[in-house]
Amino acid sequence: MSAKIISGTEIAKQIREELKQEVQELKDKHGLTPGLVTILVGENPASISYVTAKQRTAHDLGFHSVQDNQPEDISEDDLLNLIKKYNEDTSIHGILVQLPLPKHVNESKVLYAISPEKDVDGFHPVNVGKMVIGEQCFLPCTPHGILEMLIRSGTETSGAEVVVVGRSNIVGKPIANLMLQKREGGNATVTICHTRTRDMAFHTRRADILIVAAGRPKVITADMVKEGVVVIDVGVNRIGKTPEGKAILCGDVDFDAIKEKAAAITPVPGGVGPMTITMLMKNTVQAAKQSAGLV
Repeated sequence: MSAKIISGTEIAKQIREELKQEVQELKDKHGLTPGLVTILVGENPASISYVTAKQRTAHDLGFHSVQDNQPEDISEDDLLNLIKKYNEDTSIHGILVQLPLPKHVNESKVLYAISPEKDVDGFHPVNVGKMVIGEQCFLPCTPHGILEMLIRSGTETSGAEVVVVGRSNIVGKPIANLMLQKREGGNATVTICHTRTRDMAFHTRRADILIVAAGRPKVITADMVKEGVVVIDVGVNRIGKTPEGKAILCGDVDFDAIKEKAAAITPVPGGVGPMTITMLMKNTVQAAKQSAGLV
């Protein structure tokens, strides 16, 4: 048996087409253009790449998109004042501050300064709290993307044994919370594994759905999963370069071996990655609609 490939690239493309139509309708019917600002501090190459991709996607969808580049030595107060300016700008519905920030800037203070109504990353404590109790909010983008992949691939989650490897605030904790809720893509029985889990394989072998966000290459091997499992691999690890200098990427699971046992699996690259930016765009459209009282 070889697993069905759950392509984040294809699912993200579907969602972006839906968003493109929705944005055009908002413009035509309500004179409303979703606005997104991405704030980049310094010149970290990876951050520049991420921000460029976000801005390109926003532009392709017809957003009002603003790229605000700031020097590495910007003071914390100046950065907070910049966020305050965008909080008050009615043409901007989503604010994203690209992480990491320089060491002299308190990341938590900056993220908490973003208005919860414009926190399209879903990191503000107000949105995190609403997520936990199941209220309407901006869901964090990667977990939101995972839910969409499971739903759109036809994976049954209700009553399923779900094992999440990793307990980060960005992926592990929120996806575990979302999947145990009474919602589409939820109603699962969820176990979280982490670096202090004594016998990880005992838990992963029970999984009907295995979500791995450990940050270590190929940490999950074929002997750690059962036949017919659905695997969502969140990891992106650089394990070398091709002779041409291109990065060689792999996930947190041993894809080649596990795809022979799994019912479905996400690839790396082309799996969860494309979904994260897409869900950021979905949140921005939601923020625009909320600002106009349309939802």
